[in-house]
Order: sequence, then C-alpha cells, then structure tokens
Amino acid sequence: MKVSEIISQARPSLSFEVFPPKSDATFGDVSAAATAIAALDPSYISVTYGAGGGTSQFTFDIAKALQGCGTTPLVHLSCISATRETIHAQLTALKEMGIENILALRGDLPDGMKADALSYRYASDLMEEIRAFGGFCIGGACYPEGHPESANSAADLESLKIKVEKGCEFLTTQMFFDNNILYNFLYRLYKIGVDVPVVAGIMPVTNANQIKRICSISGNALPQRFIRIVDRFGDDPAAMMQAGIAYATEQIIDLYANGIHAVHVYSMNKPEVAAAIQRNLSEILK
Repeated sequence: MKVSEIISQARPSLSFEVFPPKSDATFGDVSAAATAIAALDPSYISVTYGAGGGTSQFTFDIAKALQGCGTTPLVHLSCISATRETIHAQLTALKEMGIENILALRGDLPDGMKADALSYRYASDLMEEIRAFGGFCIGGACYPEGHPESANSAADLESLKIKVEKGCEFLTTQMFFDNNILYNFLYRLYKIGVDVPVVAGIMPVTNANQIKRICSISGNALPQRFIRIVDRFGDDPAAMMQAGIAYATEQIIDLYANGIHAVHVYSMNKPEVAAAIQRNLSEILK
C-alpha cells in the first residue's frame, strides 16, 4: 500500500523507523529488531539509507524482509554521491521487489564536495527523476525549525514548494520537541499553497547523550520542561527511558487531538521503545 494512502485515512497512523547496520556482522541484530517492530503492526516502517549509500544493499534487504512480514516499507534513497545510472539501477531493483514507497533525500555533503559537481544537486532533482521513472509514491523531508543550509525561512519554504512541484506526495518532519513549532510551520506551508500531507516526526529521547547529539547536529529548540526532565533523570537510564517515552507520548496525543493524523516515531532500532509508545496509545489508535 502507498504511504500517501495510509496517512490520508481517517484513523490515526503510527509508523516507526529502523536504520541498517554498517557491516554484515550486525545485520542479524538489526534484522531481528526490525522484525520485532514489524510484529507491532505499525502503519509502515521506514528504512534509512547509510551516508554515501554505503549500506544501500542492507537497506533494500531489510525492506524486503519487512515486506515479507506483511509490513509496508518506506525506503530512504539518497542521491548525494549517486550517478543517474546508479539511481536507475536502484529504482529498477526496488520495483522488482514490489517496493512502492521512497523517501527521496539529497543526503549530507561530504567535506570538500561541491553541490554543483553532483548529478543531483537537490532532493527535488531526485524526486523529478523518480516521478519520471514511475510507479512509486514519493516522500520528502521537511524541517519545522528550518533546514541548516537554508538562508532563511522563506527560502526553506520555497524549496519545499519545489519538491511538491517535482513529485513529492507527502512530507516527514525532522524531530521537534515543542508541538507549537510544528503548528506554526504547518500554517506557513498553508499560506504558500503547499497542501500535501505532513507526517510529524517524534524522537523519544531515552538517554541524555542522545539529546546532546541531536542538538549538536540539528540545533533543535528544547522547551524548558523537556530540559528539566533531562536534567533530573539523565543520570538514571531506566528513569530517563520512562520519562522520554512519556514525553513523546504526550506530544503524540496532543498532535492527534489537534488533527495531525500521521505520526512517525524515530525508534532507533529499539523494539521496546516502539512497543511502549504503541501501548500508551492503544485506545487512541483504535
């Protein structure tokens, strides 16, 4: 089933994310975690794509395994270091596997690489290519707090508009910790005429080091009440996990209550976190 159809239904959707291993040695562990998350019967599971495409085969293998479990996979596809021949070969492979959904991404520029030397300068270029190839539901990423490389908010929104014009059928947000940031972002999208479904990305923070990494990479704004939780429970792993799951659950409930039907949880290959979130929402998801 196509993700655009899943998230357009009246009932709330809840999806999870897994990322591929960096080597064969840990493939079994990651595959087992993905299968355990699939057993929760989520709306779909997205499978990320390693930096530079180095783990692309693992991405495809995990997606195929999820499909075998009866779960809809959403495969990430990055074009940062890919040629057009490589992308066409990957699209052909995905189509032969029966994969229908792709999250099209540019990826991070390696140090020293210039965008104008690439086959695909932007994610929207990849989306245009996938649309021309045909047969896929195309998703894209969006940043409620602004893309780190955007000159300003207006430029960031304009790039999203271009993504939609070139084939993007839904957007998934980067994580955020204050729902008002998303609501303001959606209003700004509405004002410029971008009306594709937006999936809210939620990260359950289950250890203090995790939030340090998040902030150093993305610069997310952290509400004071969230900071207080990390300060109070960060040194107690069990308490921090429980508090992080509770905070994420509260965010999701508020999103559903305010008409956001689609939520994606960055579950970090942790079936226990995915299961706890789903259990907290059991009656709401009915």
